[in-house]
Amino acid sequence: MKVGLEKLESHEGVAVKALLDSGITGLFMDTTFTKEKEFKMEKLKNSLLVKNVDRTANAGGAITYQIKCNMFFKGHVERARMDMCNLGKKEVILGMPWLIAHNPEIDWEKVKVKMTCCPPICGKRKQEEKKKEVKKVEKNKDEETLKRMVPKRFWKGSR
Repeated sequence: MKVGLEKLESHEGVAVKALLDSGITGLFMDTTFTKEKEFKMEKLKNSLLVKNVDRTANAGGAITYQIKCNMFFKGHVERARMDMCNLGKKEVILGMPWLIAHNPEIDWEKVKVKMTCCPPICGKRKQEEKKKEVKKVEKNKDEETLKRMVPKRFWKGSR
């Protein structure tokens, strides 16, 4: 799936293809990609041993750095922390922590992902709540306008 990543320092955006993988236990960004796109790297206090799907040691060695960025997908916004490691041809992999947190609807046949179950902290959820508030205010304003225009004898419950 195509996602947008925003650097926290410069607010520069980068579009990437992210792989969803339910067999992965984290969120990862490829080390080479991280350096090419100049994301700010933060050294981890403790390195993390990483193994490939086939249980062999990753060619890039242990995970020693992470990055933080804003991630955007179809109106969804979140602050993401990704560990850096050698991902080969992939730039970003979103694993089980992301899938559990957002519980997206995935249509594997149509290759579509819908963000319909986002947690309360998700930017998309906040945007939807704001829209509901605006509609409620607009509805109330419409009702007030109608009350001014329609004689009181026609109001529901006025008799």
